[in-house]
Amino acid sequence: MKQIFKGGRIVDPKNGVDEKADILVENGVVREVASHIMDENAEIIDVSGKVIVPGLIDMHTHLREPGQEAKEDFLSGSQAAAAGGFTTVATMPNTSPVVDTAALVRSLQARAEEVGIVHIEIIGALTKGQKGEELAEIGDMSLAGAVAFSDDGHYVKSAKIMMNGMDYLRNFDKIIIDHDEELSLIEEGVMNEGHRSAMLGMKGRPTVAEDIAVARDILLAEYVDAPVHVAHISSARAADLVREGKRRGVKVTAEVTPHHLILTDDCVQLTDSSTKVNPPLRGQKDADAMLEALKDGTIDIIVSDHSPHAAEEKDREYMYAPSGFPGLETTLGLLLTELYHKGKMDLPALIAKMTSAPAALFHLNAGSLEAGMPADITVIDLDKEWVVDAEQFYTRGTHSPYVGYRLKGKAVMTVVDGRIVMRDGKVLAREEENVG
Repeated sequence: MKQIFKGGRIVDPKNGVDEKADILVENGVVREVASHIMDENAEIIDVSGKVIVPGLIDMHTHLREPGQEAKEDFLSGSQAAAAGGFTTVATMPNTSPVVDTAALVRSLQARAEEVGIVHIEIIGALTKGQKGEELAEIGDMSLAGAVAFSDDGHYVKSAKIMMNGMDYLRNFDKIIIDHDEELSLIEEGVMNEGHRSAMLGMKGRPTVAEDIAVARDILLAEYVDAPVHVAHISSARAADLVREGKRRGVKVTAEVTPHHLILTDDCVQLTDSSTKVNPPLRGQKDADAMLEALKDGTIDIIVSDHSPHAAEEKDREYMYAPSGFPGLETTLGLLLTELYHKGKMDLPALIAKMTSAPAALFHLNAGSLEAGMPADITVIDLDKEWVVDAEQFYTRGTHSPYVGYRLKGKAVMTVVDGRIVMRDGKVLAREEENVG
């Protein structure tokens, strides 16, 4: 089967491409990118006036399988990913049971292959049961295809275990993604510690808890000459520490979420648990620092930290509600609205953080539109205006702080291995793909 995506502006940061051109796809693979491609045997897909980018990649999501399917599962989560323009997502292991064995990795890979609308990569737990006491089967999970390792949702409090994990995984060229908050400093905190938490009478989680944890991980990575990746960075000082580590040649990388770029603790209300996340929404100074770190390369990639919960869990008082909210369907629109359209980042730089950068960091065969690559493609309408409506979400999580936001820019087509899996906001069932 041949297709020509015709008339769009191609933005392919890895190859330095930003120009109007056509893409020829054959049997799910990119065959050619050039002006005015002609092939009478190919289906013509008109993308005039749209931007064509490599399929978006999100390396930090929670798809909740196994054991938490009331919150999300691989089908609903991958539908949400396709709706948001993502062709590859990685799912965290803090499930029930925790993904800490090679058998579970293989089982989830088979499940992803069976029902996934997009590519689903599996992240394994660093420690058994994510208890931080003993390394999990990280070697076997690496061989089984786990893309990275994380105890996300839990800080690995033992420096010895963290160091051993880093050292061991060097043999497999895998990265540890660490949730960095020193436990003794956050205790029962539910939001950023500062003026707003004092005004609301809620216990805070100070930025210094993140700073100390990030500093420790950087020093350990430097000592064993191994990579470490800081999950959902949110503190200005933590970003400085990553920046300084990179200058020293430490193999430290970092990711940031849209909410830590765009929202602040001023958004927190006692009656709305949708803004509850870990690490918490910080102050404006920290949000500004995240943007600067993203622009200067200190922060390597953007992730959604898509964390859906069942409605009955989030419909509780702020301090008792679980942390996290869905993000796959809003991430691109938020970034285009708040960063691109407001002139804070140019489009190729923004797209790189969601395509070529995560692909390179996690060794994925993705993130580029060059000939020979899988035809994972996202088509974007930069000027499409829309309002966030949780009733229209594909994810099972509906508690989003962005409900009612008017955004500008949206994915209008998602293509996975040459198959159109989303068109004009509608995720297609397998029997509908590429029909019409």
